[in-house]
Amino acid sequence: MNRSEVPEPNIRYSPKSYYCKRACSQLVLDGRLDKPFWDKADWTDDFVDIEGDLRPMPSKRTRVKMLWDDEYFYVGAELIEDQIWATLTERDSVIFYDNDFEIFIDPDGDTHQYYEFEINALNTVWDLLLVQPYRDGGPPINGWDIQGLKTAVHIDGELNHPGADNRKWSVEVAMPWAALRECAPDGRPPVKGEFWRVNFSRVEWQTEVIDGKYVKVTNPETGKPFPEDNWVWSPQGIINMHYPELWGYVVFTDEDKPSAFELPKDEFVKWELRRLYYRERNHYARSGEYTTDLEWLMGEDQETWSIRPALEITSKMFQISAPAADGTGTFYIREDGKLWRE
Repeated sequence: MNRSEVPEPNIRYSPKSYYCKRACSQLVLDGRLDKPFWDKADWTDDFVDIEGDLRPMPSKRTRVKMLWDDEYFYVGAELIEDQIWATLTERDSVIFYDNDFEIFIDPDGDTHQYYEFEINALNTVWDLLLVQPYRDGGPPINGWDIQGLKTAVHIDGELNHPGADNRKWSVEVAMPWAALRECAPDGRPPVKGEFWRVNFSRVEWQTEVIDGKYVKVTNPETGKPFPEDNWVWSPQGIINMHYPELWGYVVFTDEDKPSAFELPKDEFVKWELRRLYYRERNHYARSGEYTTDLEWLMGEDQETWSIRPALEITSKMFQISAPAADGTGTFYIREDGKLWRE
């Protein structure tokens, strides 16, 4: 197992939330979001930098709508853009080498067994399943496909034409529950009132026009393109999308005007266990062994913690536990980041 250090995100725990309402009609995909199908769906907040308040707001707006029915999870994304380009045409290419839009889904919120989806302006997709986050050893299963997936892209401008009056591109995605339930609780689609952990990302490269084509801007000091920007719905506090514990909460509802979402207290219990996991992992990376010193793990701000954890270790493993907020059951986390309730 990889026991390298695990950076602790620099962020207050406050993931975004969204009520996903039921669709009232069948979606005919054309990539456009200005049609009756999407009228009842609210927009998410505008995307922010992946590091959140540590970085300026993105220069170009991105936002998303979501709906669901008995067969599909629907996502519609709008990406304001004056440079609309794409190069990759083969499925399961590394799509983020182009500007792209990405969807991440962890149905049961344990940070293991989750989905990643990427699409570019050519409607080329990359879908994969992660057994574990890369920090916990992965691996990504690139051969996994979302069977029955439907996608469409609409270009408001001209693709790969720098002289065009480009305004935006938009995406429609319909993911069948028949594929997504593979990693879901009890192997089933969501039910009303239940939430799944979801996030979205937009990758944006710096480009310039050379000989009538978009070309990534090269850093003269490295000879390589400047790093891409990562703009997201729910900020991560770290330049890494593979921290599923920081993704947003998508609540599936059949109400047209649901009440405000209140984060369950158990989610804070799980977050505090996650913070201890980061620190125990990092102690091992630095010293070659796990510590039994909970006071050291919790740091100088122990009075701010809501949990009173218990810790067990061996030379190769650890397990940290804490009671659920209502006292019924216990949450556990172990050295590979897996979090569960008993």
